[in-house]
Amino acid sequence: MKKFFIIANWKLNGSKKMISNFFKYLQSHSLTYLKKNTIIIAPPTIYLERIYKNINNMNIMLSAQNVDINLQGAFTGENSILMLKDIGVKYVIVGHSERRLLHYETDDIIAKKFRLIKEFNLIPILCIGETAIDKKNGQTQKVIKKQLNSIFKTLGKSAFKNTIIAYEPVWAIGTGLSANPEDVQCIHKFIKSYIEEYDLINAKDILVQYGGSINHCNARKFIEQPDINGFLIGNSSLSSEEFLKIIKIAHDAT
Repeated sequence: MKKFFIIANWKLNGSKKMISNFFKYLQSHSLTYLKKNTIIIAPPTIYLERIYKNINNMNIMLSAQNVDINLQGAFTGENSILMLKDIGVKYVIVGHSERRLLHYETDDIIAKKFRLIKEFNLIPILCIGETAIDKKNGQTQKVIKKQLNSIFKTLGKSAFKNTIIAYEPVWAIGTGLSANPEDVQCIHKFIKSYIEEYDLINAKDILVQYGGSINHCNARKFIEQPDINGFLIGNSSLSSEEFLKIIKIAHDAT
């Protein structure tokens, strides 16, 4: 049976009260369900240490939503990989479409961040995916190849060892429009085959998640696909009740 990775990306959401209530609910309802698969939470940076204190006795890992390419210095408002590692972060999301579109992060910048995460022995969660226009024009595979090639160019043939890839079609993120599970399966299989062609890693060891309006109603159909290894969840991860429902479905289905 495959192990499933469920990552909660809280984006720019959360509060001290929300965090307290969230973990009280999980602790009282779900400790058994947290053991089988890997659960990761990526809160806003200001709450990372607070989350870390809450997950000490739970099978939950900590992820950052972003990292700067600099280690230290006069870079106001940024957070370095050294700081993230210092407070218990194990994973870092890079390349999210919101960073690409709203913060103008290029493939080259994302590749630099990816390399930095690897250099400090943390695990990158690399987001890739096409826009609605790309999809309409039949450019999905071309876009994905371009995004992956920037990583290969920077790190070479062992680039994707100890990496999680999150396929997130931009048109499905936060829209309520989820992709067809069979279509996602085909894209995940393509991603694994493409990486295996150029990387030393075996396809069965490549972890590819799906992200895009996942909820407890559609989760099982995606879990059943052989090349979908997890979820990167946005809105549905903000509710402890909804998030736990998805965790339970994954527990029972894997």
